[in-house]
Amino acid sequence: MINVLLKQIFGSKNDREIKRMRPVVGQVGALEPAVSRLTDQQLGAKSDEFRKRLADGAPLDDLLPEAFAVCREMSKRKLKMRHFDVQLIGGMILHEGKIAEMKTGEGKTLVATLALYLNALEGKGAHLVTVNDYLAKRDAQWMGPLYHHLGLSVGIIQHETSFLFDPTYDPEDKRLLYLRPCTRREAYRADITYGTNNEFGFDYLRDNMVTDLDQCVQRELHYAIVDEVDSILIDEARTPLIISGPTEDSTDLYYRIDRIIPGLKREEHYTIEEKTKTAALTEEGNEKVERALGITNLYDPANMNLVHHVVQGLRAHVLYHRDVDYVVKDGEVIIVDEFTGRLMPGRRWSDGLHQAVEAKEEVKIANENQTLASITFQNLFRMYDKLAGMTGTADTEASEFAKIYNLEVVVAPTNRPNIRQDFPDVVYRTEKEKFNAIVEDIKDCHQRGQPALVGTISIEKSERLAGYLVRQGIKHSVLNAKHHEREAEIIAQAGRKAGVTIATNMAGRGTDILLGGNPEFLFKKTLYADPEMTPERQASLQAQIQAECE
Repeated sequence: MINVLLKQIFGSKNDREIKRMRPVVGQVGALEPAVSRLTDQQLGAKSDEFRKRLADGAPLDDLLPEAFAVCREMSKRKLKMRHFDVQLIGGMILHEGKIAEMKTGEGKTLVATLALYLNALEGKGAHLVTVNDYLAKRDAQWMGPLYHHLGLSVGIIQHETSFLFDPTYDPEDKRLLYLRPCTRREAYRADITYGTNNEFGFDYLRDNMVTDLDQCVQRELHYAIVDEVDSILIDEARTPLIISGPTEDSTDLYYRIDRIIPGLKREEHYTIEEKTKTAALTEEGNEKVERALGITNLYDPANMNLVHHVVQGLRAHVLYHRDVDYVVKDGEVIIVDEFTGRLMPGRRWSDGLHQAVEAKEEVKIANENQTLASITFQNLFRMYDKLAGMTGTADTEASEFAKIYNLEVVVAPTNRPNIRQDFPDVVYRTEKEKFNAIVEDIKDCHQRGQPALVGTISIEKSERLAGYLVRQGIKHSVLNAKHHEREAEIIAQAGRKAGVTIATNMAGRGTDILLGGNPEFLFKKTLYADPEMTPERQASLQAQIQAECE
């Protein structure tokens, strides 16, 4: 009762934090008239002025109002987007090394530019960590003109390549517009570097395996903003990143064990623990395996290797499922990331599990791997001098962020009152009843012209639901790891009238779906297909697409 009373009098801790930042927002606003009178060149030269002041001993916090005002003005000119006051608050939260919870659609990508610009002025590098390569590339291309005109370089780290943002570079592949290929070291030497949590982690591990410091690509881990911070720092916190190398073991044993596993029955011959994804043989199971292998004691020290192979074979058959945990593509088993729903080519499960899955799917078995280096995201991100994050859902995990990372969560207010309705969950007796209800809901939305986005937990479920819609004659798009090449196109179309999009969790984070569709993307796509189009035809087409999307 006393706590409730005190909260009503003094406000919550979050309210007090926001109130503390309001005067600084006023200072940034007061600078706007003077800053708006500067030319583009004078505005860009402000970065050098700020760097000189930092070199002369000025604290970074003292530069905040001016740096934010300069960044806001340049964004208004080059991106046609002016930071709202609540976005300035979001930028301050990130600069202070805290987590900004901002509702969906509040413009977190733009908010990050404020804190990245300010912290990059120190010349030690600033990292923007996203959940996938698509978002890293998209955000860097989108925000690149802002940083470029402010005199900052931008690097982009991708799975198999890296780029520097260069507005003079015109590649043949227009999807890589302004992205000039460079070495990984050059991308990390940029003032600001965009990349995924996996790439930053694996580059850190590789740097720790080199024998010559000149081969290292990263520099000191100075400042990072983690986008979708709850997904990376909580959901995936204990996920180890592992670099492995091949061993000399033969692969024949995997095929031999694989022929035995289908004859074993659950509970009678083995038990499983689905949460930890482990399996164990029962006494009857031990005896059956011993008979099948022609040995007298499976647990004799000389046969310990067989026990390991049998357990991994069991896990491959009963705990790892095709089109859920992995897909088979071009005769190769490719892991599906359980958090992002994306394919992870080149990644392999360790300790013989990947080989057991390959034997199960009757594809060529590669040699078993041994671990050479490993680190968890939790340990990786705690090494940064200053860490911040942003997401739409962090307040519920505030205690975990505080305990594990010493990070405070601040909920930023919305620019306008939220009119979206959030309904409670609906629970059905059977999966069939649930799918029938989903299909009826989709039919209703489709008939009313309302676009619908349906989230599913696996590739298998997304394709099963797609099958229901095909039988109902409802036109739809499917976005999962099997169709990831069309991701940008599917997302751009998802908000169109009566559009139906079925997606796995790969589309659940960081992707913007505009109601009516994304006219700019659709126009660019048509333009890439016909680069010789006349200016008159371009203008006509742009007007036509704009009208269709409104």
